[in-house]
Amino acid sequence: MKEQVQEVLNKLRPFLLRDGGDVELIDVDENGVVLLRLMGACGNCPSSAITLKAGIERALTSEVPGVTEIEQVF
Repeated sequence: MKEQVQEVLNKLRPFLLRDGGDVELIDVDENGVVLLRLMGACGNCPSSAITLKAGIERALTSEVPGVTEIEQVF
């Protein structure tokens, strides 16, 4: 599952890079929780919660079977 998550993140990465940010996959636990770290401009952006939930989480839960939620690691 971790490889599938990384593939989806790689598809989303250009959009984050365009805004000066990036995302790092920390881990995927046995319950399907994906741990991510937002970096660069995305790390301290007021809209980072929206980016995580409305963008990244939606893409991961729809494209990777077994992903249940996203949690941000600081």
